[in-house]
Amino acid sequence: MPRLSVWFVRLSFVHLFLGLTYGGLILANKGIPFAPWTWNLLPAHIESLLLGWMAQLGMGVAFWIFPRFGTGAPRGNVRLVWLALILLNAGIVMVGVQPFIGGNWLSLTGRVLETCSILLFAAVSWKRVKPLQFSNREASS
Repeated sequence: MPRLSVWFVRLSFVHLFLGLTYGGLILANKGIPFAPWTWNLLPAHIESLLLGWMAQLGMGVAFWIFPRFGTGAPRGNVRLVWLALILLNAGIVMVGVQPFIGGNWLSLTGRVLETCSILLFAAVSWKRVKPLQFSNREASS
């Protein structure tokens, strides 16, 4: 597994742990109210589980599994994918801290970073999507 995929998967599990922790605090506060500020964790909970865990895990596995190029860099421009990883996590953090810091610009900037990250990853990965090729022998049967 390439090092970049390892980082995608590791960070996705960090987000899984954080998202479940945030959700547990919100749920515990719903049962026995002890800290009203826990409802501010809801955006961080959603971002951590949907984008931080699921999307990031999918991106890491896709980067690892998609077909490699025969010549040149086997997985394309890896620097752009590293940038996508950084942008995605920066966006998740920005959306998560926005309720505590304030300012809608932080949430908007985070969403823009997340969107740019996914589009950048898709642009780099799209070149590796290839149709299934059969040999002449398999195609005739």
